[in-house]
Amino acid sequence: MDHSPTTEPAAPGAPPTFLEFAAARSRPLYRTAYLLTGGDVHLAEDLVQEALSRMFVRWRRVSRLENPAGYAQTVLVNTFLSLRRRRSSTEKVTGEFPELAVTDGDPALRVTLLQALQQVSRQDRAVLVLRFWEDRSVEETAAALQLTTSAVRSRSHRALGRLRAQLGDSFAERFPR
Repeated sequence: MDHSPTTEPAAPGAPPTFLEFAAARSRPLYRTAYLLTGGDVHLAEDLVQEALSRMFVRWRRVSRLENPAGYAQTVLVNTFLSLRRRRSSTEKVTGEFPELAVTDGDPALRVTLLQALQQVSRQDRAVLVLRFWEDRSVEETAAALQLTTSAVRSRSHRALGRLRAQLGDSFAERFPR
């Protein structure tokens, strides 16, 4: 069975080749992975690579789906959620973030939010990232995480409450109820 991706562009109306898909979706997948991992650049890169490799193996079927990008997001989130179950690592978590160029927003707020995100459970973090950073609907988030819509609503409500409690009163005006 030939799994090699083609380098020729897809014909008009045909599904994109895997290389076209990976080139177009790598950056959005990385952004989501970065947020899910709480700012761990290397783990985010590993998650994207793992998700794309899983997509590659099934590309013939996946390319015919109505929304292969949504499927890729689901694969990425599921890979993130299953990471701790299959990982026996001796890596040590650090509170230091690599220096990254920030072109917009408040860098201190960004770091504070990333640190607060690390304090919520993995499942709650996945819900918050998909709902609020990826701006997905409750239904899309539920489908991606294989939860009910009511579970997504209650998890996001509780997780936002935990974030507000961690961030304290100084952030109350930025995150109204």
